[in-house]
Order: sequence, then structure tokens, then C-alpha cells
Amino acid sequence: MVEVGLPAEEFALSETTARFDDLEYEIERVVAHGDGRVLPYVWIDGPSVGDVEAALAEDDTVEDFERIADLEEERLYRMDWVARIDTLVRILVEEEGAILSAQGNGDDWTLRILFPSREALSRTHDYCEERGLAMEIHTIYDVNDGRQGRFGLTDSQQDTLLSAFEKGYYEIPREASMDDLAEEMGVSHQALSERIRRGHRMLVENTVIIGDQGSGDDRTSETGKGD
Repeated sequence: MVEVGLPAEEFALSETTARFDDLEYEIERVVAHGDGRVLPYVWIDGPSVGDVEAALAEDDTVEDFERIADLEEERLYRMDWVARIDTLVRILVEEEGAILSAQGNGDDWTLRILFPSREALSRTHDYCEERGLAMEIHTIYDVNDGRQGRFGLTDSQQDTLLSAFEKGYYEIPREASMDDLAEEMGVSHQALSERIRRGHRMLVENTVIIGDQGSGDDRTSETGKGD
């Protein structure tokens, strides 16, 4: 699994993303065809979404599009992207990769991609470098590492956060206190507090602050702890 960044101007919807600074884009699903075409489903949301179709019609990266859903400031489109978005085509078709999520704005796109092997990732990265595409690798992890590999969480952190969520610890007002959770899990209040704090830190670092290169050493020291 790899999380990569691409400049908005080098990816799909480049002209549309440059035109609106109040819209965000999320690829819901991408369907690859044997002829090298990709058919993505893209959510677009923001105050200017009512004007986006005129921009899509003029966007050189979009061959065709169809509105699937309209939810006030949020719309879902099925799109045909032109063949020159060949980086994505290579990932999906040639290297048997799968885009699990993708979010973009006027500046850049962040994609989470599952590759069948590290060699496939390496070939894709080399492919981008050869063509002068600025594909930046933020995070790499092996899915065989399980939950810890995905979010930097240990199993105990994952289980604690899940239990806290299910018991209503995050509700407003709270339906369960720290003492309630500690008693149920058979740990001290302090141990539970530290476990939740470390779990929160890992979630923020590996989801919100994707690719923060300066935090690598801290991540290693935290995930090496038993809790």
C-alpha cells in the first residue's frame, strides 16, 4: 500500500481544479477497461459546484461526463478521462494496481494505491520519473502488517479506540467516562489515557498529516511501544 501525491496540474481535472478554489474532489471508484480507458466516479463539493459542469466541458482531461447524483453543494459524476492521463492507466491496467482513495483540490491530489508488489510500485515510480511527473511517495506499508501497518496503531490501541467509540466516549455529551473504559478493560486510568493519546497521535499523523517527513523518528518510537 502506498500513499502518493501528485500536483493538480499533472493529473486529471487539472483545468477544473485550477478554476475553482472552493471545490474539493474525491474519487469514489475507478473502473479500468482493457483498452486502457478508465471510468472514474468523482464527488465534487463546495459552494461553486453549480458552475462546475461548464468547466468540465472545457477541461482537456475530461472526454465526457454524466451527473449521477445532486445533493445541494455536492455532486457525483461518472467521467471519461482522456488517454493522456496515462500514469493512472499504467497503475490500473499494466501494474494491476487499485486506487482505494483519492482526494484533490486546486493544489494537489493524494492517492492511496494498492500494488501487488513493491516491484510494481518501483516500476510505476520509474515510469513517472522518466516522463517528468512529480509523483511524491508519502507513505509505504505492507498490508501483511495488518492494522498497525495501515494507521501506525498497535492492536491494543486499535481495540481501545474502537471500544471507546462503541461505548460513546466520543459522543457529546459523553456516554462513557475514562474511568468506565478503564474499568471495563482492566487497566489503570493513566494507562488507558496514554494509550488513547498515542492512538490519537498515530491517527492524526497517518491520516490528516500524511507524509510529514519530519515525524518519522517519533512514529518509530511510538509504534514500538506495547500499547
